[in-house]
Amino acid sequence: MAVFTPVTEDEARDFVRGYGLGEVTALVAIAEGVENTNYRLETTQGRFVLTLFEGRTDAASLPFCLGLTDHLAEAGFPAARPRRDADGQWIGELNGRSAAIVDWLNGAWLRAPSADELKQAGAALARLHLSARDFGVRRANPVGPAQWRALLGRSAQGAVSPEDLALVAGCAEALSRVDDPFADDLPSGPIHADYFPDNILFENGKLSGVIDFYFGCDGPFAYDLAIALTAWGFDGDGREIAGAAEAFRRGYETVRPLTPVEREALPRLGEAACLRFTLTRLHDRIFHDPANLVTPKDPAAFFRRMDYWRVAEAA
Repeated sequence: MAVFTPVTEDEARDFVRGYGLGEVTALVAIAEGVENTNYRLETTQGRFVLTLFEGRTDAASLPFCLGLTDHLAEAGFPAARPRRDADGQWIGELNGRSAAIVDWLNGAWLRAPSADELKQAGAALARLHLSARDFGVRRANPVGPAQWRALLGRSAQGAVSPEDLALVAGCAEALSRVDDPFADDLPSGPIHADYFPDNILFENGKLSGVIDFYFGCDGPFAYDLAIALTAWGFDGDGREIAGAAEAFRRGYETVRPLTPVEREALPRLGEAACLRFTLTRLHDRIFHDPANLVTPKDPAAFFRRMDYWRVAEAA
């Protein structure tokens, strides 16, 4: 369960009182996720998500992340609108952590999406890019090439098992090849940067919500697409799902066709996406704190996906 900072109902009541959302009737920990502490919050006025920000989500980034979701919701995109407190602020403090309340979105994420659902997810990502273009706040990528090098260096110092040592060596080779994949002048703007299946909700066969914008930043749209293709096109062990990436990309391009330079850059950006998630997962596994009620994800599952993108680039 992804709970790093426990919250009691009494503590939640004190926090929620400043938001004018009625009385707390239930507080239930949400097991999904590995970065922040999340609770389903029910009050006499409705259902919400209470999030306490941990780890890689620094307080300075929250005006961008919450502002982007508010901007998208205002534009009619299915993002969870953040709630303001009595002072007009999105961000408060609870149990020593920055915290926020956002609207609850109905639906559930899909473990085996159909071709139509993949196309819907792709089309929604393209709509996100188009709707976010006029959002005025900026945020540098919090897990870009400089952070990859830092994660690799720290992982190399802490790796002990043969598997982790092999991944460190493989990531070092990939990093030397990828270097900085964002040097090209690609169409850019606010991106989600974590557009995984468990962040996309469906209800009755229709996409109903996009959540968890806390890695959101400015970056190439094609990199966001590469992350999504790398996430949706493979199973949990890193094996390609036949036709999945193609269906997702078709959905994306029905809304926002890629430029020729984006098509050329996509395989390199896909390998960069694999490297980014391999490194964060590897680092988290090596330095896992057993006191945290969350199981680290397997970094090798993303490392295996690099071969797909290398073949695509060669072709």
